[in-house]
Amino acid sequence: MTKITSQRVESSRIFLRSLTMSQNNHFILLDQAQPPFFAGIDLGGTNIKVGVVDDLGRPLSWLTIPTESKKGPEDAAGRMGRAVIEATEKAGLKPADLARVGLGSPGTMDLPAGKLIRPVNIRGWDHFPIRDRVAAHCGLPVTFANDAAAAAYGEFWIGSGRDFHSLVLFTLGTGIGCGIIIGDTSIDGEHSHGAECGHIVIDCSDDARLCGCGRRGHLEAYASATAVVKRMREFIEAGRPSSLQEKLEQGRRLTPKLLAREAEQNDALSLEIIAETARWLGIGIVNLMHTIDPSGVLLGGAMTFGGNETPLGRQFLAWIKEEVARRAFPLLAERTAIDFASLGGDAGYIGAAGLARLDAKK
Repeated sequence: MTKITSQRVESSRIFLRSLTMSQNNHFILLDQAQPPFFAGIDLGGTNIKVGVVDDLGRPLSWLTIPTESKKGPEDAAGRMGRAVIEATEKAGLKPADLARVGLGSPGTMDLPAGKLIRPVNIRGWDHFPIRDRVAAHCGLPVTFANDAAAAAYGEFWIGSGRDFHSLVLFTLGTGIGCGIIIGDTSIDGEHSHGAECGHIVIDCSDDARLCGCGRRGHLEAYASATAVVKRMREFIEAGRPSSLQEKLEQGRRLTPKLLAREAEQNDALSLEIIAETARWLGIGIVNLMHTIDPSGVLLGGAMTFGGNETPLGRQFLAWIKEEVARRAFPLLAERTAIDFASLGGDAGYIGAAGLARLDAKK
């Protein structure tokens, strides 16, 4: 393990100052940047985000392109390579100015081989050598990582975890992704399946909820957006009184966003579902605290109920902390920071670029 470097701390301070000064536009100009430069790719099932950062993690440019997964992985690899070049030129640089590219991808993978194995959200891309094909199309070496690990490193480098020596990041969405960073190391595991913490077992009963992976009792089956919507529907079908029933009758689709809106109007069932989700997450977090003893645990993704910006988000976090306090060793409950991630959708490409930076400096 390595200690937090003074350069990493300074990079986060500079980045945060730029965020404060420009709010929604936190990009820097080329004459403010510190070389070398790195590109990061955040591959998603619907869109691909590509950005260029300097040696302090400060973005100079970014762009998004559609994944268009049905066109196949080779087509996407080519477009990712061209997007790297476009983002580089948008930053006022030439491809030769880039030291390396990082690629964060979802799905099961063989990281040393640079291959996707069977990505659930990008069907038909099985066993594709994505790292080497993207490298061939952009003409630069590529570091390959799990997308949640990349996001975790982004938060560790310049985000909410910038003062941590180690962290766990949960990304709450359709499923639950997770990344673990200790020192400057992403915990990827012997078989490229490290930090699959959405699939830790929190319910050992024979009738435990079924996870999307086909196994029972996993955290994702209880605390993902998919699980939340399923519980909403079950409660309504069981006749529980709620304003959600009225919205369903109006043709509204059950989503975590609808749940949040009704909870903000003090709908009792909506608040109960969110509190229950916080409880399951608290149990999962305690398992990780007792295994890794990280400096902090961060929550990101689309389902944070507004995060620190809303009363509901802050209450969600408070419920999680209450469950952790009930179950964790007192010393860990007292000293382990639990908070929301801060980089939002930028975490993936910034973190991928950061992991590329680590490889380039070896």
